[in-house]
Amino acid sequence: MKTAIKQYILGLGVDDVGFARVSDYYSAKSYPIDHFLSGAKTIIVMVFQELGIESPSATIAMNSRLDMNCFQRSCSYQISRYLKRQYQATTVDMPYSSPMEQHKDRLALADFSQRHAAVAAGLGSLGRHNLVIHPRFGTRIGLVSLITNLELEPNAPVQQDLCIHCDLCVKNCPGAALDTPGKTDVSKCILHSQPYGLRADIGFWQQFAANSPEEQKQMFIDEKYWRMKQAHSIGMQYYCFNCMRSCPVGVNQAAL
Repeated sequence: MKTAIKQYILGLGVDDVGFARVSDYYSAKSYPIDHFLSGAKTIIVMVFQELGIESPSATIAMNSRLDMNCFQRSCSYQISRYLKRQYQATTVDMPYSSPMEQHKDRLALADFSQRHAAVAAGLGSLGRHNLVIHPRFGTRIGLVSLITNLELEPNAPVQQDLCIHCDLCVKNCPGAALDTPGKTDVSKCILHSQPYGLRADIGFWQQFAANSPEEQKQMFIDEKYWRMKQAHSIGMQYYCFNCMRSCPVGVNQAAL
């Protein structure tokens, strides 16, 4: 059964796939798996190559990310339908990013950790940048997981430390968010990676309320407002890929 499922997933164009026992997944800050699916036994993790983040244009890099997200969602839905049709399985899709729950005591925390699921599924190891490094594609990957009540044989974890500890990700982080090993300071990262996100939106309307009517008019014709409005209409947008694009691991192999 596992072989057939793997062949189906790779046949859709997914670059790699791994399987993990639910009991082997651990992420201290995310919800337990039964929060998403009662009776879950297996996490299926899929790897997708990030293809356009090398572009110096933030717009083009982000467009490539959105293309990948669209393909990920299509694959996830097709796989869920396949598992239901072939094996009468119950499956839930854990998306790449949004939507996620929003709570004051869980600021900037995802409901589920794709990174820890990928490590548990034998798809790589965590690097100095706290991202997953895949044995072939390196850091330039996107991850999506499916949680199912099917019991499938898990993959063996990657024993090798795939990070070469060059610290280029640390040196190239514009927000100094990686200065502490093993931790990403989200409050510093988000200022650069999501400059038109929720924090910017709150700040804009706070300033709007304090301004005069004439100043308020000017705020609506400011380029920052236009970018913020565009980001909100599209969804979560990233404008910094430095931690991924500065990592040299797997660059040559991914092109093969």
